[in-house]
Amino acid sequence: MPELLREQDIHLALAAATKDGALEELVGHLGLPPESSDQILKVLRHREAAGSTGIGRGVAVPHCRTPLVDRLRIVFGRKLGGVPYGSIDGQPVSFIFLLVAPPNEVSNEYLPALGRIAQLTRDPQFLDRLQRVTDPAELCALINGPRT
Repeated sequence: MPELLREQDIHLALAAATKDGALEELVGHLGLPPESSDQILKVLRHREAAGSTGIGRGVAVPHCRTPLVDRLRIVFGRKLGGVPYGSIDGQPVSFIFLLVAPPNEVSNEYLPALGRIAQLTRDPQFLDRLQRVTDPAELCALINGPRT
């Protein structure tokens, strides 16, 4: 699998204090025109209304498919102390992995990426390292695994 995260897509100090604010902040890091960002936010809000993407253990994985991107994009945000998110365990969310992919993705990375994030975030040691990481390069190595 190619690299899931790039250093420029890692934000270790989100400013947002709410779920919606965190989503806005992360979508803003996609670097899309405002109208495209607004459309993606609308899709994400609709998805969250159907059921929270807060999977527990301080992790959320908001995700959607949209023709507004031409490849899988993943943006990571960390908010130490967390934000209220409506997670399945009722706890605040500190680690947010935003995934946005085109509807028809030739490389078929979307589901494997979701699976990899779910697998990693089930490990308490991984979550502890996410809490302590101080540098985007360190987090890239942690998420993407060893380089071959």
